[in-house]
Amino acid sequence: MSGEFRRRALISVWDKTGATDLARGLVDLGFEILSTGGTYGTLESAGIPVTRVSDVTGFPEILDGRVKTLHPKIHGGILAMRTPEHLEELEAQGIQPVDLVVVNLYPFVQTITCAGCTWEDAVENIDIGGPTMVRAAAKNHLAVTVVVNPDRYPEILRMLSEGGGTTLEFRKELALEAFSHTAAYDAQISNYFRRTLKGDELPETLILAAEKSADLRYGENPHQKGAFYRTGREGLSGALQHQGKELSFNNLMDLGAAFEMGSALTEPAAVIVKHTNPCGAAVADTIGEAYRKAFAADPVSAFGSVISVNRTVDGPLAEAMLKNFVEALIAPGYTEEALEKFSAKKNLRILSADFSWDPAAQPDMRTVPGGILLQERDLPLWEGDLSWVVEDPSPEEILPDLTLAWTLVKHLKSNAIVTVAGGVTTGIGPGQTSRVGAARIALEAAGETARGGVLASDAFFPFRDTVDLAASYGIRAIIQPGGSVRDQESIEACREHGIALVFTGMRHFRH
Repeated sequence: MSGEFRRRALISVWDKTGATDLARGLVDLGFEILSTGGTYGTLESAGIPVTRVSDVTGFPEILDGRVKTLHPKIHGGILAMRTPEHLEELEAQGIQPVDLVVVNLYPFVQTITCAGCTWEDAVENIDIGGPTMVRAAAKNHLAVTVVVNPDRYPEILRMLSEGGGTTLEFRKELALEAFSHTAAYDAQISNYFRRTLKGDELPETLILAAEKSADLRYGENPHQKGAFYRTGREGLSGALQHQGKELSFNNLMDLGAAFEMGSALTEPAAVIVKHTNPCGAAVADTIGEAYRKAFAADPVSAFGSVISVNRTVDGPLAEAMLKNFVEALIAPGYTEEALEKFSAKKNLRILSADFSWDPAAQPDMRTVPGGILLQERDLPLWEGDLSWVVEDPSPEEILPDLTLAWTLVKHLKSNAIVTVAGGVTTGIGPGQTSRVGAARIALEAAGETARGGVLASDAFFPFRDTVDLAASYGIRAIIQPGGSVRDQESIEACREHGIALVFTGMRHFRH
C-alpha cells in the first residue's frame, strides 16, 4: 500500500515559508490537514480547512506548548506499518494513519547566535516534539512521506498530483534528509552545551554539524569531487560574493589562507596569496599603500593570485587591482565606485566578510587516514615578553617589522622563513625540509632588499648556518622561538655578525 494516495497530512513548522500554498494544494488533492499552535493559526487565517492536533488526541496542548504532539494517536498514526495487523490495531485504538509529515524545527541556531541570548533562551528553543515526529516518519518511510525542507513543497505537490502518491525511492531520499536534519540539530545543541560548560576543552566525542553550501565543479584537481560545507556563519561561511565565477576548491583554500592572515593584522594590510602561501604582504598607513607594497614585493607570483585586504576597498584601489590578473578578492567591504569598477571584469570573484571573526571559536581540524585531528587554533604570537638575547641599538624601529614577519611566518607550512623590511615582505620560504633551505629561498628572493631588514623563523635554529646566511644578506634582526640545545651557537653567531636576536618562547609549526 506504500505507493497509494496519501490522505492525511500533519503540518507543524517553525519556518512557515510556503506552508499555506502546500496545505492548500494538499486540500485540493483530498488531504485532511492536522496542525498545531502557530501553524494552525496561519493555515486557518488563510481560509484552509485544518484540524487541531488536540482535537484528534482529545488532549489539550499543555506546559506552554512543550507537549502538543507527543501522543499515541499521533505517533501511532505515523509509525504504523500498512500491514493488516497494524491497520487492525489502529482501528481498534481509534487511530487514523498519517501519510505525510511536514515539520521543521525551533530556530535553535538562530537563537544562540542572537546578541543577549541566555542559557534559558537556548534551552527553551530546543525542539522535542518536532524531531520526534520527523524521526518517526523517517523510520516509517515505507509508508510515510516526511518533509523538512520547504524547497521540497512544489515537488511534493507535483508528484502527488501527477502520480497519486510518492515513490519509495523518493521517500527514502526524504528520510535521509530528515535524519540528517535532526542529526545536525542535535549536534548544534550538543556543541552549544559543550562550549558553554566546557569552554576550550577538546570534546570526548567529536560531533560535526556542517551544511552543504555549494557543490564545487571539482576538488583540487578535475578528477576529484568537491563541495563546500558551512560550519557556522563566520569567515568564509558568512562571506557574501558580489560577482564573479563560482568559487573553486582551490579558490576557497586560498581565500581561507588570505582571510586568516589579513584578519590577524590590525594595521591596514594586504596579503597576496598563491597556493595558500603569501607571495607578498604589507602593512601601511592606508590600505591602498599596503596593497601597492604587497604587489611590488613579488609581482610575478602575484599573477592569478587571491588577495585579502582588511579595510574597505575604494575606487582608486579597485582600479589599481584591475591592472593585474586576480582570481579572487576578499575584504570587509567595498564602495559603490569600487564595485562598479570591478564589474568590468565579470569573472573576477569579489567577496566581503567580517574580518572581526572569532578564530578561537572554530578549532583547527584536519583528516588523516582513519581519523580526524583536532586542535586549538594557533593564535598567540609569543609567550610573555619578547626576550632580546642580542640587543638592537633601536629596537622600537624594527619591532613592527619583527611583529609582521612573525605573524606571517606562523601561517606558512613548516619549515618556514619570512623576511620583512619597511612593513613589506621581501622574501618568503615556506614548506622546506630544512630550515636553512627555507632561508636560502627567502633570502635569494629578497636579494638586496633584505639588507637592513628582519628575518622570522617558525621554529628554532638547530645550527648557526641560517644566521651566517642571513648575515651575508645584511639582515639586521632575527626573531625565532629559541629552545634549541644549540641556541648558544646561534647567539654567538648573531653577536659576531652584529645581528639582533629575539626569542619568543613559542614555536609555530604548521604541517
